[in-house]
Formats: sequence, structure tokens, C-alpha cells
Amino acid sequence: MASSNSPQKRPRRASRNVTAVAVVLAVAAGGIYGAKALSDHGKRQQPGPAAAPSAQTTRVKRADLSDSQTLPGVLGFGGRITVKGTGKGVISRLPASGSVVARGKPLYWVDDEPVTAFFGDTPFFRTLDKAGTTGRDVTVLVENLQALGYDIGPRPRQSSEPVAGRGTGGVGTELTTGVLEGLKRWQHDTGRKPTGALDPGQAMVLSGPSRVDAVMAQLGDPATESVLTLTSQEKTVTVKVDAGSADSMHKGDEVTIVLPDTKGVPGKVVSVSTTVQGGGDTDAGDGSDTAPTLQVKVRPTHSADVAKIDAASVQVVFTAQTRKNVLVVPVGALLALSEGGYALQRPGGKLVGVKTGLFAKGLVEVSGAGVEEGDVVVTAS
Repeated sequence: MASSNSPQKRPRRASRNVTAVAVVLAVAAGGIYGAKALSDHGKRQQPGPAAAPSAQTTRVKRADLSDSQTLPGVLGFGGRITVKGTGKGVISRLPASGSVVARGKPLYWVDDEPVTAFFGDTPFFRTLDKAGTTGRDVTVLVENLQALGYDIGPRPRQSSEPVAGRGTGGVGTELTTGVLEGLKRWQHDTGRKPTGALDPGQAMVLSGPSRVDAVMAQLGDPATESVLTLTSQEKTVTVKVDAGSADSMHKGDEVTIVLPDTKGVPGKVVSVSTTVQGGGDTDAGDGSDTAPTLQVKVRPTHSADVAKIDAASVQVVFTAQTRKNVLVVPVGALLALSEGGYALQRPGGKLVGVKTGLFAKGLVEVSGAGVEEGDVVVTAS
């Protein structure tokens, strides 16, 4: 049995050897194939030659071009002044904040007598009761009585030279008996005794229609105290402008006021201050900016546009200059020439010399014999 089993074991070893050789050959073949596959994959992953960049182009267009500057401002009632009372007595009645002050209407009350608002440029500094007195304060009385509809007789004589013995006023209007009679009628109509004499404490002379901004006095205070503050009835925007750039702003210039809700409304410059504020050191040591500035006042064209806003921070767009219906391209389309000046480049590479005008909002005005609306040019932006 031993001799019969021996021949059966040797073929099994041979079979295992053949199998091992086959595995080695398969691995080797697989390695060669895998190496080739990896090599091909690597070649596919290597970047090819870079493609030439494509030129960006734009067209020459016609447009309106404006050079503008946007600055912050404050909208509110301007021209704030403090009214200080005159005469004897105590304050017995006061107006409400926001009240409108009109010619011939009471401003406040002293000892239950109204202090009336008159308009003019000279306060009442003396009692007016004698015919023949001449002065600018008489002019204010005459103009207000006439504006309120009172008959003062023949127009009083105007004097441009001091008149001896005619009171301390001198230059101005002569007080006539007709004016004094008109004064009596006004006193009667306003609940006063018709004495025909106007005392300084009976009327307060203001520059024009106003609005009560704040009440400072209290009932019972002496009439000589600060009574209230007034502002103009019209709202204005106050803008601080760098003194170096204010030369381009002038009274009457049209602007755009951007309200807090981003709505733009038209406005107009009403004044440009000539008084420089700030200046000197650019650093005051406390972090504040002391650069020299000027105040520019802007008024909304239509008061209804800001009727619901008493005070607010706004933006004001000032336009320094405007060019209408001109040829424009992006600033990036300009090429600076080594010999000076600028050119535009056609897609084929040809250069066309141009003259530049206004620069604004990333665009530039161009002109030249070889430039027309619709031309295609190369641009960097």
C-alpha cells in the first residue's frame, strides 16, 4: 500500500508549482498593464498649452455725463434766533412750539397785552408818538401798518439825510399825523388803548415769517428775559463742504437731496458761506477733523417733498458740470500713448487717437476724427 500511495503525491506538488508560476505571470502582466494605465492617466492629467486670452470689447456710446459729488447734510428749520423781551411787566401767555409767526399776530403776552410781530430790519428802540420824528424805526411802522391794510394818509416823506430837530433817527421816514391815526386804529383793533403812541414793548420786529422752535421762558418771568427761539418757516439743508472744493458751488445751482428713504428730491443752493471754519492743524489731538470747511445752504424746491420731516440726516448730490449727448467709453478702454495722449484699440489691433473730456462714474468723454457711435473697441473693464 505504501508503494501504491507514493505516485499519487508527486503530481499534486507539480500542480501547485504550476499554479504559483501562473500567479506570478499574471501579477507581472497586471503590473505592466497597470503601469501603462497609470502612465496614460498621468498624461491625460498634465495641463495642455495655455489658450490665448480673449479680448473684452465694448461699444462707443452716446450719453449725458455728469461730474457729481455727494456730501452729507442736515435737514431742518434754519436761521435760529433767540427773542429777548423788552419793557416792563411779566410774561402772562406763551405760544406753543411749532406755532407760525405772522405779521400783525401776537408773539407772546406781557401783563395780558399782546406783543405783536412786525417785520423789518430796525427794532423799535424809542416811543413813537410825535409827528415829525424821522428814522428807520418809523419806516418799519409805516410799512407794517400799510401791509396790514391801515390807511396812513399821504405817503410820508423819505429822508436820506439827518434832519436837525427831528428826533434821533434822522435818516428814514417821517412820522406824520396820518401814520399816528393809523396807529390808533391798529391799537383799537388789537385790544389796546388807542393812545397813538407805540412803545418798544408793544411790538417785536422780526426779519420775516417765522416758526416758534422752542419756548424758553415760563409764565410769570420778567418780560426782559429770553422768551423763545425762532426759526424760518422753510426747511433747509446745511452742508459742510471742504473749502478747497467749494469754488464749484454757487448760489442758484440745482442739486438733488436724497432723503432717509432714499428718495431723491430737487433742491437749489441758496447760499455759500464765505467764512471758513476749522483749519490749522489737521489733528487737534482729540481725533477731531479740523480741515477748513464752508457752510452751504440748500433749500428743497418743493416744500411738500419734506413736509413730513422736521429734521433728518440727508445726502446732497452736487453736480459740478454736465456734458450732454457726448461719446463715452469705459475708462479702461483708454490706452496711454508713449508720445502722449490717449488712443482706443480696435479688435484687430489698430489704434485710433482720441481727445478726452469729462471723467465721471467710470466713463470718459472721447472725441476724434476716427471715433463714431457704435464703434467696437477693446477694454480692460
